Amino acid sequence: MVTLGNSWDRLLADEFKQPYYQRLRRILAQEYRTRTIYPDMYDIFNALRYTDYPAIKVVILGQDPYHGAGQAHGLCFSVKPPTPPPPSLCNIFKELQTDIGMPIPQSGDLTGWAKQGVLLLNTVLTVREGQANSHKEIGWRTFTDHVISLCNAREKPMAFLLWGGNARSKASLITAPQHLVLQAPHPSPLSAHAGFFGCRHFSRVNDWLMSQGETPINWAAIGE
Repeated sequence: MVTLGNSWDRLLADEFKQPYYQRLRRILAQEYRTRTIYPDMYDIFNALRYTDYPAIKVVILGQDPYHGAGQAHGLCFSVKPPTPPPPSLCNIFKELQTDIGMPIPQSGDLTGWAKQGVLLLNTVLTVREGQANSHKEIGWRTFTDHVISLCNAREKPMAFLLWGGNARSKASLITAPQHLVLQAPHPSPLSAHAGFFGCRHFSRVNDWLMSQGETPINWAAIGE
């Protein structure tokens, strides 16, 4: 039984009982027994655990977890020290430096963002070691689409940052007019120069949050 310790427990109680999720659990049990799977099973739901539903100010959607040792810990784009920031995260930091003048941090741990109300949600929550997208078809996308729909249904506005084709494909789930939706290419080195650099999403989100009477995100607050 998944226990998140906040309002997600109530919101997702019925979802965890669905047949597709029960099948997903059985697949994961077998995968964790027989293969190396990331993140650690106790970190799978960290995005929801660290950012309670009423506290969400910003949603950043990733694809699936990093598939190398010591990287994934349940928050999209984030890595725990001493793992150096991977290339996509380095490009996120470069855009932050250009956008708001933030010094590029040495740590890639984005827990500090999550604790301020940034939901760092991958659309697939687990992966086999060395095999990107290996758990794409086991049921996670049904689950995370439901999470995105719950966010869309919240009356209090939030901002959605959709970077890259996978995240942008979720725009159809975000229909409520009170929310801010910003889209850009993925921060991967393969696409960052096609429009992620210069998107200024971080300052735009903070300007919008202040227009809503909300405290802006301190993007420089990296780490625990």
